[in-house]
Amino acid sequence: MEALGIDIGGSGIKGAPVDVAKGRLTRERLRIPTPDPAKPEAVAEVVAAIVEHFAWHGPVGVTFPGVVVDGVARSAANVAKDWIGTDARRLFSEATGVPVTVLNDADAAGLAEVAAGAAKGERGVVMLLTFGTGIGSALLIDGHLVPNTELGHLEIRGKEAEKRASDHAREAHDLDWHEWAEKVQEYLEHVEALFSPSLFIIGGGVSKKADKFLPHIKLRTPIVPASLLNEAGIVGAAMAATV
Repeated sequence: MEALGIDIGGSGIKGAPVDVAKGRLTRERLRIPTPDPAKPEAVAEVVAAIVEHFAWHGPVGVTFPGVVVDGVARSAANVAKDWIGTDARRLFSEATGVPVTVLNDADAAGLAEVAAGAAKGERGVVMLLTFGTGIGSALLIDGHLVPNTELGHLEIRGKEAEKRASDHAREAHDLDWHEWAEKVQEYLEHVEALFSPSLFIIGGGVSKKADKFLPHIKLRTPIVPASLLNEAGIVGAAMAATV
């Protein structure tokens, strides 16, 4: 079965049809820059454009960079504050003319990694963390998702973790990979102390450059890059749309 997955990020909105059984994109993904400001109506236009590009009429899953409860956005750290309280599911469904499922972006990546990636078959507590414009988190227990954890907002030395250790922070502060790894190390040690996971999975755009920073990180918990790299959000969104 195929579904269309769309992943809304702070800098880009990406989408592609997905074979949900195999966890693979079936066509080349389309990426459109995220509108600035990223207000609901502007983002909905981009989502509709991606649906139209693929001439899609089946189920659609859309990720959102914030807390999502029953299709409604409850937070908006890296997009316009207008999103808070917006029924994103209804907004996107009306914009596209097809049924849409909406979930947190890191949660979608976590679902994909459980079904077809680095978390497949893993027992115990698995933590997927996406490093991009912010830091997203997916908490998985024996393969089951605990949604909307938003652990990128944990405070580290008086600042939100994603202000110090996101990939955006690396670029904004012109940190080399070793310097940035020190920030990530400090953050992961904090999460490790709180949750004692059996596995860390690193996702987001930076996952494809894991060889540049993971060797500098030393934890007692095993740590691996996401198998689906930055496509995990698209795959997980599509999977959520077919449940």
